[in-house]
Amino acid sequence: MIYKIHPLSESAITVYFEQKVSEEINNQVLSAKKWIEENPFAGLLEVVPAIASFTVFYDLLEVKRHCEFSGLAFDFVKAYLENMPWQNLPNFNREVERVEIPVRYNGPDLELVAAHCQKSVEQIVEMHTAAVYRVFMMGFLPGFAYLGGMNKALATPRKAEPRLRVKAGSVGIAGEQTGVYPLDSPGGWQIIGETDLKLFDPNETELSLLKAGDEVVFRAV
Repeated sequence: MIYKIHPLSESAITVYFEQKVSEEINNQVLSAKKWIEENPFAGLLEVVPAIASFTVFYDLLEVKRHCEFSGLAFDFVKAYLENMPWQNLPNFNREVERVEIPVRYNGPDLELVAAHCQKSVEQIVEMHTAAVYRVFMMGFLPGFAYLGGMNKALATPRKAEPRLRVKAGSVGIAGEQTGVYPLDSPGGWQIIGETDLKLFDPNETELSLLKAGDEVVFRAV
């Protein structure tokens, strides 16, 4: 297992794997997160996964108070990570949920994307709904999922001048990524449609509809 460990702050440390979009690497990230949460050290606050890395947040005073370690809290957490059973981590085996997102393909940038990709609007919709996407990580906004698996023929650059407001439920394309805005937000993605599905709800026990490792399919309505 090849990885690098770097401090993020005085109370956070990041483990980097090979920096590429890969299901295998992302599974390693999620497996490591699972192991740490099942084998926590005193002072552990949270493990936040990304596409090819994860960050461990900790209470440095709690680490110093409860761990028999005379050095810095960072040194203790670094040693803890280095001594993880990297070759024998349990596979990420949470039952994968497949979430279907109904989309009205009526976005203001749909024809622009079609022109850029030299496709018809119907072809854009067909290609966008044909893929099974993987949630590689959550971020940017609460409930925003970074999806992998989009047909590269749909790749379209972000807007040169972002919109000041993109409404919640907007489905967009930016570069080789696609995603859904869970909240009203400024944004530069090319908007190709919208959904009424709520991806983030602060009143629910599960705040976010999607989680890292889930699968997503889009359905035209």
